[in-house]
Amino acid sequence: MFLAPEEQLKQLKKGSSEVVSDGELLNKLKKSAKDNKPLRIKCGMDPSKPDLHLGHTVLLNKMRQFQLLGHTVIFLIGDFTAMIGDPSGRNEARPPLSPEDIKRNAETYARQVYKVLDKDKTEVRYNSEWMSQFTPADFIRLASKYTVARMLERDDFTKRYQSQTPIYIHEFMYPLVQGYDSVALKADVELGGTDQKFNLLVGRELQKDAGQEPQCILTMPILEGLDGVQKMSKSLDNYIAVEDTPRDMFGKTMRVSDELMYRYYELLTDISVDDLAALKSDVSSGKKHPRAVKVELGRLLTSRFHGEAAGGRAVEEFDRIFVDKGLPDDIPSRTVAAATVGVCKLMVDVGLAATNSEARRLIEGKAVEREGEKVTDPQTKWDLKKGDSFVLKAGKKKFVKVQVQS
Repeated sequence: MFLAPEEQLKQLKKGSSEVVSDGELLNKLKKSAKDNKPLRIKCGMDPSKPDLHLGHTVLLNKMRQFQLLGHTVIFLIGDFTAMIGDPSGRNEARPPLSPEDIKRNAETYARQVYKVLDKDKTEVRYNSEWMSQFTPADFIRLASKYTVARMLERDDFTKRYQSQTPIYIHEFMYPLVQGYDSVALKADVELGGTDQKFNLLVGRELQKDAGQEPQCILTMPILEGLDGVQKMSKSLDNYIAVEDTPRDMFGKTMRVSDELMYRYYELLTDISVDDLAALKSDVSSGKKHPRAVKVELGRLLTSRFHGEAAGGRAVEEFDRIFVDKGLPDDIPSRTVAAATVGVCKLMVDVGLAATNSEARRLIEGKAVEREGEKVTDPQTKWDLKKGDSFVLKAGKKKFVKVQVQS
């Protein structure tokens, strides 16, 4: 470790929501430096979906920061807790996952985290390692550590109780099991989103009960999705996946609002507080155009997950399509039969629209082009002959090369 504990604390607090507490964490950092013993940093995620998205990487980035400071990071895959379902922020119980789904999703998590973390310096653990060894008596003893009244202090449980929405007994076990994970791993610090604070505090209590020094807590903001309203979520389709293609990752980033892009810079890149303030000032004064700043954000994110070359190609393709009005490199090809066909039906046949009504709306919105020429009449019919080939475009990003056969 090369940085003084005070400087480490300053860096670690950047972008975070809350630390419990500054004094405790500073003492741990000082003791770590004195003893030349890295802190054990825990962050857990349940494999409830197969893909990690950039919202997850807010926590992974902070883990990486601890890693770069010389500490031991433990990425905990909650394959056991996934069977319970995290009640945090829920207004109803989560549907159960099958063991097969959990196993399949867990395997993808173990692969995807290395897009952010150093594989050689990351400890990946599964909480089934110790929880599957629990006997019924062990669970009874664990359940005796917290009262129902304290569980109902949780905001989400309180709301459900007041609205008479069912709260199931197994949901009370979730924060207890997550808390016990900290005991099993002897965590010095646990990271989580702001919605995880209750669960993280339970870990502190269980560690005290086990005679361990309680972990510090560092919570991170919840990243808004592309809509700028709801948190990033695959179920809400407002996400950028860690394993999105370079084109999709860059294209989705360009959908982020001008206001929201600064939050993405803050939480998803290594930009300093001063540089971010300067960036905002440059845009406000007109020195830089918001689109150019967003293009750079897209390049940074794409480069981070796919390499510098991929980031550069994504920018070049964006310029070619949207600035120079060119075409992307890999346009999908669709074969159709020679015939006289209406444009709306053709768009549905080649996958540019789900229905004739959607195709009609796109045409009326002047969003459809054939070989760069606008299609303005939904009643248009084309006489397609064998050997014909042309590019059909719908909206800003959908292209299809239509090839006509007999």
